[in-house]
Amino acid sequence: MTFKLNRRSALAGLTATSASMALTSPAKAVLQLDLRQGVSQPIPIALPNFTGSSPQEQRIGTDIARVVAADLERSGLFKPIDQNAYVQKQVDVDTQPRFADWRIINAQALAHGRARIEPDGRLKVEFRLWDVFGEIQMTGNLYYATPDSWRRVAHIVADAIYERITGESGYFDTRVVFVSESGPRTNRVKRLAIMDQDGANVRYLTAGRELALTPRFNPASQEITYMSYRQGKPRVYILNLETGQQEIVGDFPGMTFAPRFSPTGDRVIMSLAVNGTTNIWAMDLKTRATRRLTESNAIDTSPSYSPDGQQITFASDRSSTQQIYVMNADGSGVKRISFADGRYATPVWSPRGDLIAFTRYAHKGVFAIGVIRPDGTGERILTESFQDEGPTWSPNGRVVMFFRQSRYDNQGRATTRLWSVDLTGQNEREVVTPGDASDPAWSPLIR
Repeated sequence: MTFKLNRRSALAGLTATSASMALTSPAKAVLQLDLRQGVSQPIPIALPNFTGSSPQEQRIGTDIARVVAADLERSGLFKPIDQNAYVQKQVDVDTQPRFADWRIINAQALAHGRARIEPDGRLKVEFRLWDVFGEIQMTGNLYYATPDSWRRVAHIVADAIYERITGESGYFDTRVVFVSESGPRTNRVKRLAIMDQDGANVRYLTAGRELALTPRFNPASQEITYMSYRQGKPRVYILNLETGQQEIVGDFPGMTFAPRFSPTGDRVIMSLAVNGTTNIWAMDLKTRATRRLTESNAIDTSPSYSPDGQQITFASDRSSTQQIYVMNADGSGVKRISFADGRYATPVWSPRGDLIAFTRYAHKGVFAIGVIRPDGTGERILTESFQDEGPTWSPNGRVVMFFRQSRYDNQGRATTRLWSVDLTGQNEREVVTPGDASDPAWSPLIR
């Protein structure tokens, strides 16, 4: 089985899970993590360095194992075992592991592989995942790439392990676009940046000469939409990440902001402020036809489509305080769904469709990130601090990323950083960036 990965990532070639990779007859593995039941203890997993014949291959193999281990550990569902504890230090990809050696250190799963540079210069990576106590191979994959794409191969391997053991799709082969912040409080420079989900490969997309805010990914292509104050006018733009081509989304008479793509990527929904009111509009990117979706004298903003494109959630102060609403994609059937104390903002629909994440300001000095069902039931707070804002979902709907600002010190300084938290409210982690960062947006899986 083969498929070609999109983008010019040099990961063209093949990914395979086939009988040729299997060292045991097919069987149902015992090892399975049911995320619906909650997770109390992470699964111990052994990840020896991938083998290689040359120094370059060995270096790449070591790096791949390191990134796979880091991805799985950050998920909170896996506990990579220290390599110093291994009895069998390396495992040949063509032979079965010595299961007794791995049971001694209580490894429930074992993932190992090999990195090889082919005569044509391509990197060939093979890996296998084993249920140690069941002595069963769970999966085995083969990838071709360019040698400098080893990190992305590692993310794909981590996704394969995550998916096989949890039964859910992974989220490691993804990117995050965000606003990189620098400079003093009174003269803040905000420019767009993009990175891998683990904070690696940071690249800046704008120079910072104009304020850039609220970047959002196109689910269907390598594009982002965002709001910029270019030439002193707040406008919504679309940026192609591969070509660098940029275009403005319409020439409206007022201020446009808070843009987001539809699930199919052929429309952009946004807020338009005119004469003291702010309503939600949608634009067809092919025909450039626009449609006003809300008709109120309030501030309607931060729209987000449901994954099937049939509904929209947004924030509005039409009921005196800012709350979360849901409506049909044509603007009909508006219904308020949040009723707790406080103000709600930045609602965003989960890729699964079952939850809406939001920012909530409940009382003085505390901002929270929470989730609520589209019918208004089941509201839960995942995390809170002096200022937690701007949630964005991992593509499997398991993790929420957001930004957190600290309190100002006596010299007027504060930090703004990216964080992530599991859907259960556990496993809160900082996502390391070179400096201050805000407004994250998680991409779909790249492949």
